[in-house]
Amino acid sequence: MSTLTNNETIMNLFQDLGIDPEHTSIPLARMAAVDSKSIRDLKLNVSGMLNSKNMTKKEAYMVALSAAANEKHDVLTVAFENLAKKEGATDEEIAEVHACVSIMNVNNIFYRFRHFMGGNEYYDKTPAGLRMSVMMSPVMGKGLFELISLVLSAINGCERCVTSHEHSVKEQGASEPRIYDAIRLGAVIKGLCVTI
Repeated sequence: MSTLTNNETIMNLFQDLGIDPEHTSIPLARMAAVDSKSIRDLKLNVSGMLNSKNMTKKEAYMVALSAAANEKHDVLTVAFENLAKKEGATDEEIAEVHACVSIMNVNNIFYRFRHFMGGNEYYDKTPAGLRMSVMMSPVMGKGLFELISLVLSAINGCERCVTSHEHSVKEQGASEPRIYDAIRLGAVIKGLCVTI
């Protein structure tokens, strides 16, 4: 039996997320070989953030899905899709999460460039010319779509998009604790992606 399959914390995490117990990664194997406390922290962070009192289970899984898809982590993408569906997410909502990831990657690069250029008149006044119809009336609801957009913008490091989506999320009625928990969940899933 490998060190990974002997590590109860890893097996519990994989079971919670519906991940094949035979799955492994170099970082996880290295950490398991020395019984790293970081594995326990990761497990506690993941379960703590997925159980936020400020989001439903479905919402938390959809936020987690967006972070995993953004990081192109297929194992976690499938895991969070399955968990979201168990909580009632429709195929349309799952597809919309992926569409949100796509358009936010476009927007985050574009608006980060504008920000980096520090008020260049041409760049700031010339229309973006980018199609973003998925943002108009999302099937998951505008509030959740904006929350996911905010999390992705934070992960991708676009200050303008973070500021804009944080404002929009509040306009949709979200509290600061809800926003804070969603950002923490995105951060934890990003950490999970680079570990497993």
